[in-house]
Amino acid sequence: MADLRIEQLTRRFGASAPALDDISFSVAEQEFVFLLGPSGAGKTTTLRLTAGLDQPDGGRILLGGRDMAGIAPRERNVAMVYDKHSLYPHLDVFENMAYPLRLRAMAEAEIRSRIGRVSEILGIGHLMERHSAQLSGGQQQRVAIGRALVRDAAIYLMDEPISHLDAKLRAHMRVEFKKLQREFAATILYVSHDQLEAMTMGDRIVVLDQGKVQQIGTPRDIFDRPANRFVAEFVGEPAMNTIVCDRQQEAGIWRVVAPDFALQLDSGWVMRNALHNRAPGPVVLGLRPEQLTLAPPDQAGQPNVESGRIYAVETLGSETVYDIETGGTLLRLWSRRNAGSLSLPPIGAPVHFRVDPLALHLFDAASGVALAHPEPGLAVAA
Repeated sequence: MADLRIEQLTRRFGASAPALDDISFSVAEQEFVFLLGPSGAGKTTTLRLTAGLDQPDGGRILLGGRDMAGIAPRERNVAMVYDKHSLYPHLDVFENMAYPLRLRAMAEAEIRSRIGRVSEILGIGHLMERHSAQLSGGQQQRVAIGRALVRDAAIYLMDEPISHLDAKLRAHMRVEFKKLQREFAATILYVSHDQLEAMTMGDRIVVLDQGKVQQIGTPRDIFDRPANRFVAEFVGEPAMNTIVCDRQQEAGIWRVVAPDFALQLDSGWVMRNALHNRAPGPVVLGLRPEQLTLAPPDQAGQPNVESGRIYAVETLGSETVYDIETGGTLLRLWSRRNAGSLSLPPIGAPVHFRVDPLALHLFDAASGVALAHPEPGLAVAA
């Protein structure tokens, strides 16, 4: 295994904006790092440059401390899995997985041992004698993943390898990928636009957008303390509510105010986030749906209790997501199922909800940079 360092990497295609714009990050030996971002963020371009399938316009790629400039793909000892399977149709499953090991003249007993361990975890042990034409798309992709994992590669590059699998198999594979990584002490750089994969599997996450690094951190860091509005809205399901507000002060009390929406800020929270040193003005208020709570009608008019109407309701088994329309704003509220209630409010019904003044995010309205985050350790609302 080896560590990976990306230093000021840049890649341009024609006269358009660069696909990668001076990005830097590292992957430690035996670390599982995710490149997370929307389509067009530069994730796959980064993988291709690391594998040597494309050449950068600037910057360096160091694998195990060795500069990869001018090093051919076959000499980099990287294993790459694409979002679509690529199997040899004339070989059965066993030989597809054994092929990279045979190229290295590995002993037959070791080949069978490695393939046996990986195929058991991937659930493809019963497919060893079949050819690709006899496999489903999901089975073919699992074989392609297995063919990469049996190698003793310096780093494994994964380009959305489970995106084409069904939901149940993806959930299984999220768990098994971590198991495989630990068992083989693998160094993995994994590309995804699926934040659930990144949050559940990654040791660290590199969030990309439009070819730039937006934030690097652990899944908890990224979720709890997003560096800017883009990260805040991209990471989290349901997504964070964001509202353009005006931050005002009157008689020593700070509020954020929008049309038909006003919240009084906790004075201690204001001081701890040094907001009292900033002049009043426009900000973006961020509210996680899981930190909003439904309130009974008799609490209407109390501080930080807002009113609206039910716009939509999504029932998710033990959880319910409410879309609430308040003025010209649509907010999402996540709630655990209330065992004492058998009915859901109808569309258009009036509703009240409470906002925890310690559970707020604030972002600069112009730059999107984070100004304040919730108090650490806040419990998720019921």
